[in-house]
Amino acid sequence: VAGLSLGDYALAPGEAWAALTGAGDALDRTVLWELRLPRAALAVVVGAALALAGGVFQTVFANPLASPDLLGVSGGATVAAVWALLVAGATGAGVTLAAFAGAAVVAGGLLALTRGRDLSGHRFVLTGVAVAFMASGAVGYLLSRAQVRAAQSALVWTAGSLGAARWGEVALVAGALVLALPGLVAGGRVLRALQLGPLAATGLGVRVERARAAVLAVAVVLVAGATSVVGPVAFVALTAPPLARRTVGTGSPALPAVAAVGAAIVLAADLVAQHAVPGVAVPTGVVTGAVGAPYLLWLLARGARS
Repeated sequence: VAGLSLGDYALAPGEAWAALTGAGDALDRTVLWELRLPRAALAVVVGAALALAGGVFQTVFANPLASPDLLGVSGGATVAAVWALLVAGATGAGVTLAAFAGAAVVAGGLLALTRGRDLSGHRFVLTGVAVAFMASGAVGYLLSRAQVRAAQSALVWTAGSLGAARWGEVALVAGALVLALPGLVAGGRVLRALQLGPLAATGLGVRVERARAAVLAVAVVLVAGATSVVGPVAFVALTAPPLARRTVGTGSPALPAVAAVGAAIVLAADLVAQHAVPGVAVPTGVVTGAVGAPYLLWLLARGARS
């Protein structure tokens, strides 16, 4: 409601509802249906996609620090998408396919590096952080070699921005969610078994390495779909799953709650990005990063104490 009402052209909640149902005046309907509603819808589907991906990663790797952005998976998607934008001149589905390929390469590399090893320690997380730094360097190189105008638009995108939301972008991320939904439903039992550890999961009849690869492939689809449209919105995948699990009060993967919390985080962050400073709009990823970085420091400090 706040997202549909607030802005330079303010709408009261009743006016927003009237425009939503087609009963308002033409200007109200234009503002709502072409500007505000696509942005709010994009925030919902992007938040849900990133949070679900984070929930899968944290469950598979049994590590609260295992999220696509910290492990370099989002970085791989970003590198491939920026290359597609600046070098190949791709748009739309081409950027999405490139992002999927980049995320899949990094996720496959992580699986290969961690095959048969303990995944809960900080050494594994540091491996992902190193990959993320390499991806950041590659993005910087691509931006430095591009023309100024193209590099400027790509730079805003790499900060994680919902400013150019259109219904086509909403449909693309929603399509990634729909595509991943059967895999998430089918993988629910596998995720619950993996939470018990590889030995217990094997005893329950789960082929651990194959199961990890399958559910991570679903998470890669979600990361690639969201990242290819809005760029890397930082820390949503890290913070949403533990918040959701605390909300529902169970130790299960709690994927529906994870998706809802992720959507709420990105919606709230986008509202702050648009309206916190009058006359200044910042990328949504800047807000999520400002909130998520202290949470990451708290996680690291808690791990050091324990």
